[in-house]
Amino acid sequence: MKDVVIVGGGLAGLSAGWRLRHWDTVVLESGRRVGGRIRSERRGQYWLNWGGHVFAGHGTSTDALLNEVGITAAQVPGSLAGLSMNGRLLLKGRIETYPFRIPMPLPSRIALIRTGLKVGSRVLQYAQIVRNRPGEDPAVRQQRIYGFENDRSFHDFVGDLPEDAEALFRPTVTRSAADPHEISAGAGIGYFSLVWNIGAGLNRGIAGGPSTLTQGIATALGDRVQLGAEVTEIVHRPRSVVVRYRQNGMDLEIEARAVVLATPATVAHRVGVDLPEDVRDALGRIVYGPYVSAAFLTNENGPRPWDRAYAIATPKRSFNIVLNQASLVRGGETQRAPGGSIMVFSPAALARNLLAKTDQEIREIYTHDLNQVLGPDFSSTIAESHIQRWETGAPYCFPGRGKLQPTLTRRSSRVFLAGDYLGTLYTETAIATGFSAAQEAASLLATERQAGLQNDLPLSAA
Repeated sequence: MKDVVIVGGGLAGLSAGWRLRHWDTVVLESGRRVGGRIRSERRGQYWLNWGGHVFAGHGTSTDALLNEVGITAAQVPGSLAGLSMNGRLLLKGRIETYPFRIPMPLPSRIALIRTGLKVGSRVLQYAQIVRNRPGEDPAVRQQRIYGFENDRSFHDFVGDLPEDAEALFRPTVTRSAADPHEISAGAGIGYFSLVWNIGAGLNRGIAGGPSTLTQGIATALGDRVQLGAEVTEIVHRPRSVVVRYRQNGMDLEIEARAVVLATPATVAHRVGVDLPEDVRDALGRIVYGPYVSAAFLTNENGPRPWDRAYAIATPKRSFNIVLNQASLVRGGETQRAPGGSIMVFSPAALARNLLAKTDQEIREIYTHDLNQVLGPDFSSTIAESHIQRWETGAPYCFPGRGKLQPTLTRRSSRVFLAGDYLGTLYTETAIATGFSAAQEAASLLATERQAGLQNDLPLSAA
């Protein structure tokens, strides 16, 4: 019997596996690689990236994991608030000046300013909500964040807007993988807090690409990580849990004292067949939005205007943001090296417009828009490009989501949940919940081991 079976080899599962590496564990991953929605590939000094791209800083669970594994991360050196819209590319200057610098009709400009003031006032309140309070349980803080403006959508909060005003708000809100009418008002406001505070909370990049972290953990765990192992059912016994899975065409099962269930909520709902009914119901109500991403390796020989930018919002395009994956390289250079790496990201409705298209069709659409955003010669510098579809892209906070949190975080069995759907900071949430689930499992194991040792002692010694 194993001590712990970890179901899912994404960031949450690998984080749990790392913290449980001194116990008898196994990680079951259904895919042919680890990392889940963390996916990057090294190309010389650059890397292609399709998934998670920025990480939390000092004092966080992410920081602890990076230090423990020995992975180098640094604050993203480029601007996080570039904007390309209506033929104008803005890479410098204060964000609040953008509405006056982008060409647009007067009604849109007036609506944008009015709505910006409205959102700004709520961002100040949000900042108080999310502030860490001394001695506070992180779960209490997370519940407070979920509860903020959670009874209506962001669209309900801002109302109908003229086309250009609505377009300018959309890239920030939809990075959640939800459209304004789907995401809660509080979550939308939270994204503006993140952007207007220049990435506070998620502003570090991993040298070599994000998969450096996930692959580094998997390598350290060795043959404890089993790929191509699709879990079909998790069932409790009186003092253990049985995990049934299919691997290499064979139906197998493994018994353990505890399970860390670190899959998307949709999978956890399906395989956790005897979880408490209210927990399964809550898992089934978590909603994921889709996204499509693409990575472009480039071979330009000289500087580019966006070299000192990391993120460029792109309203009214087929993607909502351009991410300069060479930013960390640029930040450490004394002389600009040839080449670069660009990532684009299409969430929510933008993704739904692309999912059924072929890779070549998506590539052509993206290349056309990149030429409009970064200059007409961009396509001539593309050396390599790849498309990634994420139909279950990211969990988002919808109106009413806060009510599910107490049920999802209640410890009521030998199965401990972990995953980014349990919080609002994506990669940081995945790692933090992986750590938390690992701690719960280790505590259970230690308690039962101690009880077993005491039961084996003579009464006089006990």
